Amino acid sequence: MDSYILVTGGAGYIGSHMTLALQAAGERPLVIDDLSAGLRGAVPAGVPFFQGSVGDAGFVGDIMERHPIAAIIHFAASVVVPESVANPLAYYRNNTANARTLIDCAVQRKIPHVVFSSTAAVYGEPDRNPIGEDQPTQPINPYGRSKLMVEWILGDVARAHPLSYAALRYFNVAGADPDGRAGQSSPNATHLIKIAVQAALGKRDGLDVFGTDYPTADGSCIRDYVHVADLVAAHLDALRYLRAGKPSVTCNIGYANGYSVLEVIDVVKRVSGVDFPVRIKGRRAGDPAALVAANDRAKSLLGWTPRYDDLETIVRHALAWERRLPA
Repeated sequence: MDSYILVTGGAGYIGSHMTLALQAAGERPLVIDDLSAGLRGAVPAGVPFFQGSVGDAGFVGDIMERHPIAAIIHFAASVVVPESVANPLAYYRNNTANARTLIDCAVQRKIPHVVFSSTAAVYGEPDRNPIGEDQPTQPINPYGRSKLMVEWILGDVARAHPLSYAALRYFNVAGADPDGRAGQSSPNATHLIKIAVQAALGKRDGLDVFGTDYPTADGSCIRDYVHVADLVAAHLDALRYLRAGKPSVTCNIGYANGYSVLEVIDVVKRVSGVDFPVRIKGRRAGDPAALVAANDRAKSLLGWTPRYDDLETIVRHALAWERRLPA
């Protein structure tokens, strides 16, 4: 039997795009998701699906015994920075402890490759932008620390066992499948572009901006927004890289340019043609002022070639998906 690529969190926003990309590449994805944030309907037809936690060793081990796994792409995690500050133990359990269990199951069954969904939050408040992978990792919130711990685990395990990994440090993921097959479907999402397009379509009564007193040109936070289709393409590139026998690697996935929160809101208003209300609030705990990726390593080592490096394109795709969802 041909082997599967295990996609944890494959019913979520990024994971559902990943399964589509794997299918298009001729791979056989298999999804584990506890549906705490994902939707069963987001898993493409014909993809084996198992509902449960990657922190349940018996559950994961049984799946691995019954389905030969060639590699793991690990998305399953909690991702809301303010929530991590308020409930750090939940993040260390779901993001760190559960990943440790998954990696242990992989080592026991000699699964050779892991592509790990990490985050730019590992850098904390960087001393310069764009941020290179060799800059210090000094996360300022439990979310970033919980992800950095998994990078450490993978590094130690790869030195002790025949396992190679790619840790992909995402910057801000946004947009939707260009062909309209998938998108961000949670009505309670916290991503800026998702919230802004909901406001533009009348699904929210406006949008809150958390802080306009940061040391940036307009006072709002600056982020590097990467299209979800380019992000999942980077995972395919990382998988090919590892299968070619290359050493473990850590790469940023972003476009090397940033936009402020207020700039993003202006683009959403212009593309949608709607001037929705914007409310200025105080800063949120754990938010760095600016995070912009240096991406030379992903391009040179993985061969990653972004196709959708354009904020208006990202917003148009997000709007098109949001219009498909029920009010």
